[in-house]
Amino acid sequence: MTRPLPFSDERHLQAHQFLVDEAYLLDAQDFDTWLSLLTDDVRYLMPVRATTARGAGFDTSPGMAHFDEDRYSLGRRVARFATEHAWTEDPPSRLRHFVTNVRAFATDDPDELAVQSAVLLFRSRGDVREPALVSAARDDLLRRDPSGKAESAGHWMLAARTITVDESVLRMQNLAVFL
Repeated sequence: MTRPLPFSDERHLQAHQFLVDEAYLLDAQDFDTWLSLLTDDVRYLMPVRATTARGAGFDTSPGMAHFDEDRYSLGRRVARFATEHAWTEDPPSRLRHFVTNVRAFATDDPDELAVQSAVLLFRSRGDVREPALVSAARDDLLRRDPSGKAESAGHWMLAARTITVDESVLRMQNLAVFL
């Protein structure tokens, strides 16, 4: 990967704005608007993290993922939240996404940006469970919206996201969240 764009570069500022606006939508659980920010060919991936020796050459379990989703499966997950079958989110979680360490990179395609960020998710559910934290790195591919419909986040849409959690064992009751 090339050097990151300077923080003052308009593309970096737009990518950062996209991630901040996206975090707000996820915290507000406005999942329908969030879905409108995804490209039709989006890939949303969270490989299973593995603890391996330094020389193993990998730190995720090959072929295993907590999430490996496309636009259709993400839409089904969102639609399920509105049913009585979404007991993992009834009552709904209280969420806070903290996004930081944003770095944007130009790609060979002027209509795409590679973006790296760190996210910390705070999640609280009900009154009796301990809150949960998930820390992760994210590698995103943002693509210009050809229709101009993604107004709430500027003119970029999420085309791909790979989430690399910082723990091998997730200390969360379930993964009914989006990172």
